[in-house]
Amino acid sequence: MPEGKFCNKKPINTEEELRELLSDTRGTTYYKEMEELDVDSDAIQATLQKTLKSRLKTWLEVCAHCGLCADSCFFYIANNRDPKQVPSYKIQSTLGEIVKKKGKVTNEFMRHVMDTAWGKCTCCNRCATYCPFGIDMGVMFSYLRGLCFTQGFIPWEMKIGSGMHRVYRAQMDITTEDWVDTCEWMAEEYEDDWPGIEIPVDKENADIIYTVNAREPKHYPEDLGEAAALFHLAGENWTVPSEGWEETSLAMFAGDWAGCKMQVESVYDAIDRLKPKRMVVTECGHAYRATVIEGPYWCGRKDGKPPVETLHYVEWVAEALRNGKIKIDPTKKIKEPVTYQDSCNYIRNAGLRKCAREIMSYIAEDFREMKPCGEHNFCCGGGGGMNGLGRYRDERNTGFKVKRDQILETGAMLVITPCHNCWDAVRDLEETYKVGIRWSFLKPLLLEMAIVPDHLKPKE
Repeated sequence: MPEGKFCNKKPINTEEELRELLSDTRGTTYYKEMEELDVDSDAIQATLQKTLKSRLKTWLEVCAHCGLCADSCFFYIANNRDPKQVPSYKIQSTLGEIVKKKGKVTNEFMRHVMDTAWGKCTCCNRCATYCPFGIDMGVMFSYLRGLCFTQGFIPWEMKIGSGMHRVYRAQMDITTEDWVDTCEWMAEEYEDDWPGIEIPVDKENADIIYTVNAREPKHYPEDLGEAAALFHLAGENWTVPSEGWEETSLAMFAGDWAGCKMQVESVYDAIDRLKPKRMVVTECGHAYRATVIEGPYWCGRKDGKPPVETLHYVEWVAEALRNGKIKIDPTKKIKEPVTYQDSCNYIRNAGLRKCAREIMSYIAEDFREMKPCGEHNFCCGGGGGMNGLGRYRDERNTGFKVKRDQILETGAMLVITPCHNCWDAVRDLEETYKVGIRWSFLKPLLLEMAIVPDHLKPKE
């Protein structure tokens, strides 16, 4: 079967196509159709010839099978050190085989590749840190996901996510009207506690343009209200764009590189239109990676940078605390033991470890590091799209064991998680293992302990 009704090689580009795919509950028909999907070997080989350049070829060829990447992978550790979970094995047995066979692979093999690329790797890039040859397995798995996407062998949820970005420029079905209404609603909700608070939309020449994760207006609108309260408290001149407000990219997780370009261009267009001095990205790791680290290259920006200086939220918080824009009441600092989940995307891949520790020095009296921590910390277990993939829920829950044990070893039951995937993963970890762990973003904690000047308080 060359193309199924639901499972095919065509990206989702219309609302009608999205609704149709969503109607296939849990992808039941989608995965049945996948078993009959034809593999276009000639197209795979043509893609390899065009895009598999010297770096990837060298990485595939120089791997010494030394196994030093094995213990870097939380899936390997959590699965009783199964040799098939060694990162080098996972990539050589998938991408390596596709290259050796010049794309002449079977449907069954491509389904195995999909299950490996999305079910056994979160693209956290930790293995690259420990490879003596500098082989970046995360980059290679991202490339592999791109090959799978062109052939239609991608998880049902990932095809939906990619389509959402193509249709709405957001990972969820939120229209411009929905977004602006939510901004107005949250400003009204927070007005009683924060007189004069605003969530300015499309304000030109602001000092800060604030961009978010679509899950916030869709499911956690209070996050937007909390961000507004903290900007208000800090006296920032800020705005949100009516269009181009979404930073995340499920298209990146899906391997849909054209969709990635569409998504990040919407953000850059907002910057060009409103001309802010800087951009601040909400508490989300992959949003920062997609728009700040990868995005410039998808858009062909020669300097490899976004149009303006861009800060992850932890950078802005550290700066606000350092400059005294936000002051902490010492009596309200966190007294209990607390630890911090380092996001792969803004700690390991963007080097923001020091900002996170600086924040903790202001707000916590008993901060306890995980072992290992910082750039060496393990993935939360839910990154790379893993949190949202029902097909691999058991694999994800097994992988949680490593993070569970890391947290418990600190003796801290409160985990600060300034990243949506990490927040979700720690929440689901607790639901799975019920060990008593609690978790929080930075925003609600900061609002609880910040000193509010009298002129910003509501009148009695």
